[in-house]
Amino acid sequence: MNPPPLEKSKNQVKNGKPTKKKAMEPTTVITLRIEGELNEILDEISNRLGTSKANLIRNYLEMAKYMLIERYSVKSLNDRDLVIVKKNFLKNLIESCDESQQISLGEKMARFICDIARIQGKLDDIEYKLTLCEHLGFFPKFIDTEGYILFSNKFGPKKFIEAFTWRLLKNEEYNSQFIESEMTRSSKLRGQYEKMIVSIERSSDHYSFAYAKLPKAE
Repeated sequence: MNPPPLEKSKNQVKNGKPTKKKAMEPTTVITLRIEGELNEILDEISNRLGTSKANLIRNYLEMAKYMLIERYSVKSLNDRDLVIVKKNFLKNLIESCDESQQISLGEKMARFICDIARIQGKLDDIEYKLTLCEHLGFFPKFIDTEGYILFSNKFGPKKFIEAFTWRLLKNEEYNSQFIESEMTRSSKLRGQYEKMIVSIERSSDHYSFAYAKLPKAE
């Protein structure tokens, strides 16, 4: 399979502002021989997506940055088995749990991402962790013009997302007492919650928080 001709580089736009052109990275040509059935499947998918087969294959190869595909399994970069399920199915499971369980699940899922980032030497790299979440199908990476990170409400209920984002971004444990039944009994606890978890209204389809903001680039 011959590689497609290189296109002229263009300035990319981020947050409404043009970015500098990136230096051309070195490339390698790989010749692959694939069997007929797989070739036909790739043709069908590329036609369905409206892209070239070469771009489709490159996209699949890009996933090697985020997961390991073995013959009988898909694994994370820290060698844990992964299971692919529909996003709505996962959200419904989380919503069926009480608030304590939602917090626990949010903590565990964020620690999973942090563990991968840690072995890659990128524990403090927020953008890397967001990109990892995006490519594992958690939610799209979305940062608005003021640097706030927006988390899709399709990912799960608010309490789950609070625990997930607090651990993901701050690498600190979310207070498991921050559930409505506990805060109803304790005004002090509610005060601690409202001081720590400050919701910011940025989009009706997303959750965003004061602590979930990227620092301004110097």
